[in-house]
Amino acid sequence: MTGLVGDRRGNVMILAAAGLAVLVGATGLATDTVQWSLWRHQLQRQADSAALAGAYADAQGKNVAASATADLTRNNKLTFSSAPVIENAPTVGAYAGNMNAVRVVLQTSTRLPFSGLFMAATPVISTEATAAVVQNGDYCVIALARTNSTGITMSGNATVNMGCGMASNTTSNNAVYAGGSSNIYATPIAAVGGLAWSSNYQNGTTLQPYSLPQPDPYSGLPQPDISGMKCNAKLDVSPNTVAPAASAGCYGSAKIQGTITLNPGVYYIDSANFSVGSQATITGTGVTIILTSTNAATQPSQIGTVSINGGATLNLSAPSDGTYAGVLFYQDRRAVDSGNANSINTINGNAASAFTGAFYFPSQELDFSGTAGMNTKCVKMVSKRVTFIGNSTIANDCSDHPDWTKIRAVQVRLVG
Repeated sequence: MTGLVGDRRGNVMILAAAGLAVLVGATGLATDTVQWSLWRHQLQRQADSAALAGAYADAQGKNVAASATADLTRNNKLTFSSAPVIENAPTVGAYAGNMNAVRVVLQTSTRLPFSGLFMAATPVISTEATAAVVQNGDYCVIALARTNSTGITMSGNATVNMGCGMASNTTSNNAVYAGGSSNIYATPIAAVGGLAWSSNYQNGTTLQPYSLPQPDPYSGLPQPDISGMKCNAKLDVSPNTVAPAASAGCYGSAKIQGTITLNPGVYYIDSANFSVGSQATITGTGVTIILTSTNAATQPSQIGTVSINGGATLNLSAPSDGTYAGVLFYQDRRAVDSGNANSINTINGNAASAFTGAFYFPSQELDFSGTAGMNTKCVKMVSKRVTFIGNSTIANDCSDHPDWTKIRAVQVRLVG
């Protein structure tokens, strides 16, 4: 009996049994922890996806809550322990109160076999995500058309050095075309549709196909209204003639073939084209030229176009302040796009020409064809479609006009 009491060989089994219990417990807890981590990861992905879906809906003017909810239904991998929270705008965080942001909060709670043995309450896993429509990049050419076509075309011997980006809202597989002997220095180049890489794009060019459609940066400009104005005067200049300086106002004709100075102000062209002949010389500082019609509401086809001949010399700059700050040409949005040459605005100019300001033709096409040496100090082009042709050479620099409207693209991304 004394020997049995002193025998220690059974201690090993006791220790082994105790250690086995700890090992089993640790293994079980580790297994549950892995499961919790997996659920948290899945829940976070669902929150991220739903927030992005809501933000994309916001960017396109659709129902945010419906889009986020549909995304949660489509990607649901877990049972939510409470109703998802979808906020537009978020109530907390860096984007609180931002109507262009969407916050999604998700929770799940499921009892696990091992941890449930000793945990009084089932753990609640909670995740959240915030996505927002944010501005990105600096653009100076935007094609507004939302058709299955090419929005921006660059061909011939065009050298386009914009110093900023280009964006096309068209949906075709080749929404921006760069061909011929053109050389394109612009980045990024974005499109709602597809973009094909071309050797015409120079080093440093970034292509961003299948992007969000870009808003009209000048949509806030007032619709032209000349109903109370007298537009009988003519802004006509005969060849080889130096005309007296013109004053701002409304004109029923604008056929310039000689030399004229435009005093600062807004020039309305009523139911006529702004036509500039090859021998014309036009100078104007702080001017905005608006093409509209007294009958625009009922006969929009009367709204004229811009036609500037390649031999003309123009030195025109937009106002630095006021309603039309930074806008050089503005065609009434009610203008009709007939799909032929009658609805194309053509901007040409010789090596002595200088343009500073925006060309805004939201309902028709803009064709730009310049020459080497043309001064395009700070030019922005916003049109239904934009084409660079011939020997056009553009070198853009807006450093002297920091207060003019910058055209920022929009994109959706996670911000929290």
